[in-house]
Amino acid sequence: MRATGTFEVANFTPAAVPSGDVKTAVPVGVATMTKTFAGDISGRSSTLFTAAYDQTTGVGTYVAMESFEGSIDGLEGAFNFAHSATTLGDNREAEFFVIVPGSGTGDLTGITGTGGLSIEADGTHTLWLNYEKTS
Repeated sequence: MRATGTFEVANFTPAAVPSGDVKTAVPVGVATMTKTFAGDISGRSSTLFTAAYDQTTGVGTYVAMESFEGSIDGLEGAFNFAHSATTLGDNREAEFFVIVPGSGTGDLTGITGTGGLSIEADGTHTLWLNYEKTS
């Protein structure tokens, strides 16, 4: 099954990262995020976000672990998903997205699948899931 929804970042809070002894040309950062979703995917999420990103060029890579609570196509519950991508200024590549197996609760118990994110020219953020439910 496929579900889509738009989302907005409600909060982005950078966290302190201890400086290591390896210096690279792009800084590494950690942050927490909260998002709100509307559409077939409706609810909220809490995200742990890590990135090596150059603010000037828009080039970098992120890795995120997200905990979602709400509904997917009317099924209520919660689950985790992981996603990552590399940005090269105007585009994304090397995208990865997976629903964490065994993480579903409520009506979403047994959910598995993949998905993705896109950002439109007008700034609209969209999430889609290609999912199955075994329970």
